[in-house]
Amino acid sequence: MTGSRVVLDTNVLLSALLFQTGTLTWIRNAWQSDVIHPLASRATVEELIRVLGYPKFRLTRADQQELLDDYLPQCQTVDVPGDIATPPCRDPADRAFLALALAAHADALVTGDHDLLAMTEVSAVPVLTPAAFCKSRAEL
Repeated sequence: MTGSRVVLDTNVLLSALLFQTGTLTWIRNAWQSDVIHPLASRATVEELIRVLGYPKFRLTRADQQELLDDYLPQCQTVDVPGDIATPPCRDPADRAFLALALAAHADALVTGDHDLLAMTEVSAVPVLTPAAFCKSRAEL
């Protein structure tokens, strides 16, 4: 496994899954070609499943399953201890992603979430925008 082990927050993941063209399609291509290895936990997968069901996306159950079938087999599942120490998060919903990144010793947590990006200085795992992560990969 030579690709980066990354946690993708739900919004980044949705953009990569739902749009065939756009600024984040490279992320989907990257996991499909083993350039990155997404990390997932029970909490992050549950959030993804819940959000895919939002009416605004107008996805049938079959559509949702197809997207999950594209993503989940590529993931390394991580058992996140309930007592893992994380820096305080402004948005408690973000804790699941930070806890996963820390428990898995991820190479990066990729997000567009301003609350998570504000944690760059206090997190042991780099918290990067998709653009910054892409740039860091290009520099390797």
